[in-house]
Amino acid sequence: MIRKLLPYTRGYRWWILGGILCSAAESVLELMLPNAMSDIVDVGIAGGDRSYILASGLKMLVMALLALSGGVGAALLAAKAGMGFGAQLRQAEYEQVQRFSFANIERFSTASLITRLTSDVASMQVTLMMSMRIFVRAPVMLITALVMALRISLPLSQVFLVSIPLLLLAVVVLVTKVGPFFTALQKATDDVNLVVQENLNAIRVVKSFVRETEETEKFAGRNRHLRDTAMRAFGFVVLFMPFITLVMGGTIVAILWIGGHYVGAGSMLSGDLIAFFTYATEILMSLMMVSMVLMMLTRSIACGKRIVEVLTQQPEITDELADPALTVENGAIRFEHVYFKYHPTAEGWNLEDVNLTIESGMTVGILGGTGSAKTTLVSLIPRLYEVNGGAVYVGGHNVKDYTMEALRDGCAMVLQKNTLFSGTVAENLRWGKADATDEELQSACAVACADEFIRAMPEGYESRIEQGGANVSGGQKQRLCIARAILRQPKILILDDSTSAVDTATDARIRDGLRQVLPGTTKLMIAQRITSVMDADLIVVLDDGNISGVGTHEELLAGNRIYQEVYESQQEGVSIDG
Repeated sequence: MIRKLLPYTRGYRWWILGGILCSAAESVLELMLPNAMSDIVDVGIAGGDRSYILASGLKMLVMALLALSGGVGAALLAAKAGMGFGAQLRQAEYEQVQRFSFANIERFSTASLITRLTSDVASMQVTLMMSMRIFVRAPVMLITALVMALRISLPLSQVFLVSIPLLLLAVVVLVTKVGPFFTALQKATDDVNLVVQENLNAIRVVKSFVRETEETEKFAGRNRHLRDTAMRAFGFVVLFMPFITLVMGGTIVAILWIGGHYVGAGSMLSGDLIAFFTYATEILMSLMMVSMVLMMLTRSIACGKRIVEVLTQQPEITDELADPALTVENGAIRFEHVYFKYHPTAEGWNLEDVNLTIESGMTVGILGGTGSAKTTLVSLIPRLYEVNGGAVYVGGHNVKDYTMEALRDGCAMVLQKNTLFSGTVAENLRWGKADATDEELQSACAVACADEFIRAMPEGYESRIEQGGANVSGGQKQRLCIARAILRQPKILILDDSTSAVDTATDARIRDGLRQVLPGTTKLMIAQRITSVMDADLIVVLDDGNISGVGTHEELLAGNRIYQEVYESQQEGVSIDG
């Protein structure tokens, strides 16, 4: 894990080294103070030498100021390095997620990815900052203070033969026991984030079904589980602190008791006892600091493993075999014995032995019942998923021959779930073409029948769109997404049931506009209404992942049972409505 995360310290390694040196200098200078204080007591005060006391006091002041400077420098450098490391790690994670295919993303929940990008990274950067300070300071303090204490009194130092092993044993038990709880704690955090995200995204559904009470109870259950997991994890820490205090208190009492007898017997100077007492405190404090950092390190290891899991996840779709110079020249599409399923272990195929040829510039309608794999079929064209068998060709080339950027630049897809981003209407439209002029925006919106409601908005194209398009209707959202796709001027335009929220008259106007402004573009339209596709050059009927029929409206009406049933049911609906 360390080998995977180490590269993200690049650019901050000098800061880390500087912080370590400052922290080491601070520790050494602090540990020189008790020795100087001992000399003041044993030499200056005992001999009544005021000049020696003043000189030693000035030396202590200088050392204290230098130690303070080292501490401030160490803190600043640690903060700089920790935040920089966290930013680079977070950026790398985010870029990796952007490389994921849909199949990769489905392996992690969105809530889990958010936790890994935020709290997990925050835990790692805090650990780095604390480690730079304490993992340097504590060992230097421990070793130096132990050497100085041994120099002062070897017999009195035997007290540490009891206290240090006890503290080390407690640290080992703590780290061993608390590790699994921190892994469970991060998973519980994922679960809480998941229920919050789902409820905020679907707040209208929750309220329309009056499910506030049930969803509140679901959140309360997840929240209790997170609380209980955290209590078990940090409960060990709570128990650990009194034990540490007991050992430290016992050690100090033993030093004062035994050392007092040595001073009384004349075998030890009082200044030496004061210095030894200070060094003993430093030794015990350094051990306690190490134990606290090890506890943090245990949590960060759990977080680090989750981060590395994302960073090492191999994207299923890559540009490894692609020709960087290849671009989509036309919208010809060919499916050649295509097999596909979402999960490798699934028994059945979502698409089975699909063969289909679509000439460039054709308008193709795609019909089928729920679960017939309509969206799956068109998702293979821009290579959102990888085929398991066979091949998909676009513009005469296998989709694997294109870079994903080139292939998807040649395609525009309006998905079933229309997504808008917070910003202005114009900013959302320019996702299709970043440098589109105002005239181009207006032209695309006119084709998508979106210009009507945009003009009615307070600030027109500069009106704000709230997060997720919450302040526009479903039909308005669909039309804005269609306009965004038109701006791209793609070779292939895929509309995945993208006019379901508009009336039939608006649907017909949009289709007529697409024929006029994108005459050379291959247009694939998934629809539920036969009236939306009946004038298409070709209609594809899907049934349970298989092509049931291909032809014009008249041909399918004459010879395809599924198409006939859909047509008749919709005609009956029209008659009833009439």
